[in-house]
Amino acid sequence: MQETMPPEHRKRTRLVIPSRDDLLLRNFTELVGGPLGRRAAPGIVSPGFFTVERVLVLLTVAAAVVGLLMKGYCRSKGWESPGQFYATCYSDFPELFRNRGLGDGAFPFVTAGSFFEYPVLMGLIAGVTALLIPGHGTDNARVLAYFDVNATLIAAVWIVTVLATARTARRRAWDAAMVAVAPGIILAGFINWDMWAVALLALGMYFFSRDKLLLAGIFIGLGTATKLYPLLVLGAVLLLALRTGKPRAFLVTAGAAVVSWLAVNLPAALGDPAAWKYFYQFTESRPAGYSSPWFAYNLVAGRLGWKPLEAAAINGLALNLFLLACVLIAILALAVPRRPRLAQLVFLIVAAFILTNKVYSPQFVIWLVPLLALARPRWRDFLVWQAIEGLHWAAIWMYLGQVTSGGPTQHNLDMPYYVLAVVAHMLATGYLMARIVWDICDPARDVVRRGGIDDPHGGPFDGAADRLRVALLHPRASVLPRRAGAGG
Repeated sequence: MQETMPPEHRKRTRLVIPSRDDLLLRNFTELVGGPLGRRAAPGIVSPGFFTVERVLVLLTVAAAVVGLLMKGYCRSKGWESPGQFYATCYSDFPELFRNRGLGDGAFPFVTAGSFFEYPVLMGLIAGVTALLIPGHGTDNARVLAYFDVNATLIAAVWIVTVLATARTARRRAWDAAMVAVAPGIILAGFINWDMWAVALLALGMYFFSRDKLLLAGIFIGLGTATKLYPLLVLGAVLLLALRTGKPRAFLVTAGAAVVSWLAVNLPAALGDPAAWKYFYQFTESRPAGYSSPWFAYNLVAGRLGWKPLEAAAINGLALNLFLLACVLIAILALAVPRRPRLAQLVFLIVAAFILTNKVYSPQFVIWLVPLLALARPRWRDFLVWQAIEGLHWAAIWMYLGQVTSGGPTQHNLDMPYYVLAVVAHMLATGYLMARIVWDICDPARDVVRRGGIDDPHGGPFDGAADRLRVALLHPRASVLPRRAGAGG
């Protein structure tokens, strides 16, 4: 059938197959018969029921079931300390349901006097899901029901994230399997509502890749109203707009993002200004959070008798280091001979934010998973990184178990080992950043660009010519707007 089909009927694009493209997976498939044969034509010959997206959905559902099974101890015994930490089944859902008035009918940003330490859209999600729970109060049955409702919605949002990533990747749709089976999402996806922000950003990047800038901006703005980090994608868009001389791509996307963010935030800010400000005030005044480099430093300082860093000092240091990282990324984006891809720059900016921020909650790892699937879809690096993040995930719960139980260190994870786990997580993230920088400097190593591909995720930037490039070592080779215009 494949041999006799007329060429004009072959309008579908041949997919990139991981067992052919990735050395680790190619070797792994030897256990089950070897990689897919060369005569097969995925993307051209119909696979029947088991399309790529359907397989990805099945993988995601299986991973979500595993993640929920890992919460089994808390679902049966309750979310109580220190047991929830030793059983590694902690979740913010029960904690906030009991202690933020959600179980007693309070609705964040609507009920007067109700304060919630998260952005507005996340508060609305928390409030709406609380309304779905019958009854009143915070008994164990209602707490369990609240967790189950939110976990079910998280699983659905996870599927959306996987499908959006697969469609953004286009001919490399199988790369979204990283998102579907990521150990980091299995372990941390049901801790908080971060997956909602991850999905909204994934949708924003999907629409941007299709050159639908208005929709892209709307979803990026909604993501920022859920968690602030999706805003960082606009920094990458700005750099590529400068390099390609396409300011409209940034202006339309950023404008739509601002409008959608305001549509969510303005009613809350006008209705209860104190409640709306609380998130920003809390973020500014809170001390270093668990697993941040600042928290690790303060632990070591306390053991050695050094002076710990206060919140004000950490705010300044974290901001300055992040700005320095952004300057270096901007220089990279505007100086390398070939324009970087959008996903590469987004990953670098978000990873820099994670490494310098004064808070690193265990679920923050899920921010980077879809971005890595687009920026550098190599399974060896992905699995090594996820393994190290898994060790860090276990270390923080063991450390919190020791803190909340007050037990002796010989029966718990002592502080130095927890600090080492934090350092390992930072080094693993830094390693991924270094590998992506290497791909940017040497595009021949970038697997996404094989076969003459430029930037399949870049939307209006895909295939665009340079209008601004600063050649640091050879200034005469620089491309300036005036010179580019004269040459055109």
